[in-house]
Amino acid sequence: MTTVANVFAPEPQKEKNTAMVESQSARESQEVQAMMVIAKRFPRDPIDAMDRIIKSCTRPTLAQSAVYSYPRGGQNVEGPSIRLAETITQEWGNIQYGIRELSQANGESTVEAFAWDIQTNTRQVKVFQVPHVRYSKKGKTILTDPRDIYELVANNGARRLRACILGVIPGDVIEAAVEQCSVTLTANADTSQEGLKKMADYFNEHFGVTTDMIAKRYQCRFESLRPAQIVQLRKISQSLKDGMSNIEDWFDVDHKANDLNALVDKTETDNNK
Repeated sequence: MTTVANVFAPEPQKEKNTAMVESQSARESQEVQAMMVIAKRFPRDPIDAMDRIIKSCTRPTLAQSAVYSYPRGGQNVEGPSIRLAETITQEWGNIQYGIRELSQANGESTVEAFAWDIQTNTRQVKVFQVPHVRYSKKGKTILTDPRDIYELVANNGARRLRACILGVIPGDVIEAAVEQCSVTLTANADTSQEGLKKMADYFNEHFGVTTDMIAKRYQCRFESLRPAQIVQLRKISQSLKDGMSNIEDWFDVDHKANDLNALVDKTETDNNK
């Protein structure tokens, strides 16, 4: 006997997909409950956590990338970088944080950055879109390589992640960490000839900033830079690296000279061919 299929019956594939989603949701729910139980059973000791944070900020390698600076209204605004925010979170404890790519469609990614203090149940979430486009002086480039898209999403997500982390960590903890990093930088500012050369090479290689541009900013010879100026250059380099400011915000850039140099380099390349 032939029967007509029930048009309201769920399709086998849909049943399978629904079961997978429900299973994954149940597993994630169990993991969250387990983390909350552990956080309540082993709560953080704020005094011990603060000691660990301050101790971490005495490391010169962390202090060099811990604070950024950018100009606003004629003044320099400083703040903790994503590296310092991550270190504080790790030492503070009982916090989950990260970046998730929710979807990709129409040439852009929808991304979520979050930070969640499991112990106090304080949560910060930011959802934003990242167009798959890279902007430069030559214009914009549409990105199609998955690796380029991943790096673009990670770079854009880092700033939102930092904001989320700073939203769940007490403000006085952040301020104490930034202050200790500044003390560490000042104590370890290398004004030797070798140290200045490393600084000059770094700015020239990564940002195209010459020693003359630095000397013009501080109105002195590059070889005469003082420890406080070395500290500020470290903060400026981190700001440029994080995309918090542009080279033009800090140094006088001769665009005509740069265009001329680029034309000379292109001519030499064509001649070599």
